[in-house]
Amino acid sequence: MRSALSVFAPLVLADLTLARPYLSFRQADSNPFEGRQLYVNTGYSKSLEVTRQSFLDDGDVENAGKVQFIQEKVGTFVWVSNIDLLRDIDVAIEGARSAQDQTGEEQIVGLVLYNLPDRDCSAGESSGELSLADGGLERYMAEYVGPFAEKVLAAGDLQFGIVLEPDAVGNMVTGQDMEICRNAAEPQREGIAYAIQKLQADHVHLYIDASNGAWLGSEEHIRSAAAQFADIVSKAGNGARIRGFSTNVSNYIPFSDSGSINESSYVSSLAPAVEAQGLPGRFIVDQSRVALSDAGKEWCNVAAGFGQPATTETGNDHVDSIVWVKLGGESDGECGMEGAPVAGSWFNEYARQLTINAHEAIQPISS
Repeated sequence: MRSALSVFAPLVLADLTLARPYLSFRQADSNPFEGRQLYVNTGYSKSLEVTRQSFLDDGDVENAGKVQFIQEKVGTFVWVSNIDLLRDIDVAIEGARSAQDQTGEEQIVGLVLYNLPDRDCSAGESSGELSLADGGLERYMAEYVGPFAEKVLAAGDLQFGIVLEPDAVGNMVTGQDMEICRNAAEPQREGIAYAIQKLQADHVHLYIDASNGAWLGSEEHIRSAAAQFADIVSKAGNGARIRGFSTNVSNYIPFSDSGSINESSYVSSLAPAVEAQGLPGRFIVDQSRVALSDAGKEWCNVAAGFGQPATTETGNDHVDSIVWVKLGGESDGECGMEGAPVAGSWFNEYARQLTINAHEAIQPISS
């Protein structure tokens, strides 16, 4: 997961109406996050217990209470980043049903579908289990997407918000000078299209990942990304629908501030470009680790704080919800802070920093 080097500023895009005005890949207009609780990921809550206990061991009751607030009240996405982790979909479904029964509050389960062959081709910190050289696309479809879809489609009593393949399209736009990214682009388009095709249901809301404004914020990159998205959804076949796009997944760019780089401006620039392709200009924006004003300048285990918890009060009509997609405390890779472990491993010192610098909405709970 990374930011690229493009300098982002809000854009007014013209002459986009010639792209694909005859196509429509829009889902229903209602916001699936409105009036629903983003499922509180119990697996993440268990990981955070290490951090809570470390604060208690230091006698720091306030920060331990902030961690408890996140454990009990903050909804986060569940990452399904390899075949073995398909089991976590079952855990999430069971947990969301239990929460729905106990509270009477309708749940929306956030899932990240993230296992393309040769993924993370430009950085390598989050390279996955599947390789195109070893039949990875076939395995992705049969052993990963198929079971993923079967589990989700069978749970029609719940709503699902699903992020599709973080960073994949970003690498299709900016990584084509690298042979591995060039070779992966078309198979990855086919893989994402297959996932869209298999996940068509009224209770399933699909968001293709659109990287972030620091990566794809230039006019050239926005145009290219919009064309890539339309190509992917076209490959999914007639009748295929998506809800929209996700941005800033696992990154540090604030939703809005006085600087030139923010995700709200990026969304407002990208929306007309995708709409001109017949795609919905709807977005969710990851803000799990952006409580510090200088967040967003780097991409790997940078100085940051837990951000604004999920809300549909965004001030941007294109944004369904601010969400937490990245699980703060899981390392971005062996980079950034000293002692950082491999990507996805629990990094307690970093989780502690995120807690200390947390957004004001995260208030301590007394045990």
